[in-house]
Amino acid sequence: MNSENHKTTHSKVISHAFFTGTAKQGSLAPTIGLLDIGVSEVAYIFRVSLPGIEKNQNMIKCEIQREGRVCIRGVVPEIAIPSDSGCLYRMQVQQLCPPGPFSITFNLPGQVDPRLFSPKFRPDGILEVVVVKLGVRIPTS
Repeated sequence: MNSENHKTTHSKVISHAFFTGTAKQGSLAPTIGLLDIGVSEVAYIFRVSLPGIEKNQNMIKCEIQREGRVCIRGVVPEIAIPSDSGCLYRMQVQQLCPPGPFSITFNLPGQVDPRLFSPKFRPDGILEVVVVKLGVRIPTS
């Protein structure tokens, strides 16, 4: 058998993301906004890294437009770090995103129905959203 017949081709979804506010100011890389996009026959899934943002603080807003444009806005809270000695520390060197507002904007590979999405903010700081492709009929059971 020829091994070339058994090679599988993996297509990559390449997306350009744009960062503003504190998401752009990280000194090494934007730790907020690391992004993965997955594709199925009926939907897209995207996962965005949002470390330091707690789901109960209502500090993020996700807008999805019909053409597949996604905009995530939020605020990185300022956190004072207590020590065992009772002192509070405020960070002077920021390798993570500094406190303040941020936005992340990117495009999904195709059009979507913005009414049909399911967001989930995971405990590990990942925002995971499934959004149905435009014109797809979802089977009801």
